This record gives sequence, C-alpha cells and structure tokens, in this order.
Amino acid sequence: MTSLDPTALPDPWHSLHELLAAMDAEIEQVYLERGIEGVRPRFAYPLIRLAHTGPLTIRELAESLGRSHSAISQTVAAMRKEGLVTSEPGPDARTRRIDLTERGRSLVPFLEAEWRATHKTVAELDSEVPYAMTAVVEEVRRALERRSMRQRILHHLVEPPR
Repeated sequence: MTSLDPTALPDPWHSLHELLAAMDAEIEQVYLERGIEGVRPRFAYPLIRLAHTGPLTIRELAESLGRSHSAISQTVAAMRKEGLVTSEPGPDARTRRIDLTERGRSLVPFLEAEWRATHKTVAELDSEVPYAMTAVVEEVRRALERRSMRQRILHHLVEPPR
C-alpha cells in the first residue's frame, strides 16, 4: 500500500518560518548598511548579555538567555569564527568560558540600539495588525500550557499498521 506524501501538502509552518527569516535578513541588512559584517541577528542577545555579565560558561549563557545548550554552543562557535568572542577552558575540563573580544565589545552599543529599535518596530507592527503578534504568541503559549503540543500530536497521531 502506498501512502500519500504528507510533505506535499501545504506546510502550516512555512509562512511563519519565511516571515521570521525575512525579518532576520532585514535586520542583518541594517548591520551591513552600517559596515558591520559577519554579525547575524541571533548574535545580538548573547553578545549584549556577555557585555553585561562578563564571561560565562556556555551553560550559564544558555540558561541566562532561556535557550538550549546546543543552540548557544552553535551560536558561540559561529561568533568565535567571526572574532566576536573567545572561548577558554572553564572551571573544570568539561566547560568553556565565553568572553567578548574587543571587536565584540565594540559592537555592543550599536547592538543595544538596534535591539531597542527592533522592539519599538515590533510594537509598531502590533499596532498595525488586527491581531498583535505578541498577543498571538502569548495566547498560543497559554493554549499549550493547557494541553501540550505533544498531547495534541498524540491525539491526532494515527500510526500505520505494522
């Protein structure tokens, strides 16, 4: 028996991923217009945090940002490649302490200004659309607290016979 390819159907996530990628690309364009190369929007949060906290282990940085260790580890590797952070052995053999380089530190005032401008932009967008993005995200979060994504998927999951 042949099944229909479910990936051939419209992807409900596609437009959201496309929108987020387009907004990130526009933020990155702002950086390039200011002569800042090799910096991606996802770098701003950890760079700003490190400027305010001083060196942190990857785990400490991930926890302070509410991100996964894996995601921050990948971001740190990309930032290190761009000369924005250094990575030194931490208090034990399994950890690395992350700190800003001079280049990373020099970008923080601009990144903080961009962060504030981006938040004002989101507020502006929220006022222009019938359903504010921030409100929709909060409502989805609340709905998932009532019944998790996992529970919802399991409710709809029909496994093929073995």
